[in-house]
Amino acid sequence: MDATLVNPFIEGTLHILDTTAFVKVKPETPFLKKSRNSLGDISGYLEISGDLTGSAAVSFSEKSILGIVSAMFGEDMTQINDEIKDAVGEISNMVAGQVTTKIAELNKKVKVKFKEIIMGQDKLIPHIDGAKYVLALPFRTTKGKVVIEVSYR
Repeated sequence: MDATLVNPFIEGTLHILDTTAFVKVKPETPFLKKSRNSLGDISGYLEISGDLTGSAAVSFSEKSILGIVSAMFGEDMTQINDEIKDAVGEISNMVAGQVTTKIAELNKKVKVKFKEIIMGQDKLIPHIDGAKYVLALPFRTTKGKVVIEVSYR
């Protein structure tokens, strides 16, 4: 997979986490996923269309999303609820916008859009059919674990 098409997801996600919740991250070793199951407790699923076709997901451990949303809202969040789901949707929308802009800078016309929230670890992430593989990019943050997944047809 071409790193120039993966980097916008990394840059966009990390920018959003830093600017909305002041979260700092440390990358861990990327790997190719053997399954399409979620690597987090809650995930925002994105579709990629246009010059490129694919999908992506940003998955959060319960600890990380509670810490991130607590920092965003300025109040202590203790459980995954509708507010947390809405926040994951909003984070996913912001990431989609960042990625669309960054890929456009590569002279590619794409639309990255948030599609749905996927709840629960080991739940199916419906990555695009026909993709050779799904690249998983794990990060350890000051709040917990975040995994970005990217797949292109």
